[in-house]
Amino acid sequence: MHFTPTYSSWLNQIEIWFNIVSKDVLKGAIWHSKKQMVDQIIEYIDTYSKTRAKPFNWTYTPN
Repeated sequence: MHFTPTYSSWLNQIEIWFNIVSKDVLKGAIWHSKKQMVDQIIEYIDTYSKTRAKPFNWTYTPN
């Protein structure tokens, strides 16, 4: 485990991805069962992996 300061959350890639999932799937969603919610999230992850995911090309260079 590595501590990431709160002011540098942009460095934590999983936080960025969870933000994307929150906006695309969770915001305003209504599910009638836990299974329905899980199925929708799994479907989103599969679709995201096939259509939007790509390797991250880090472009930062230190001074």
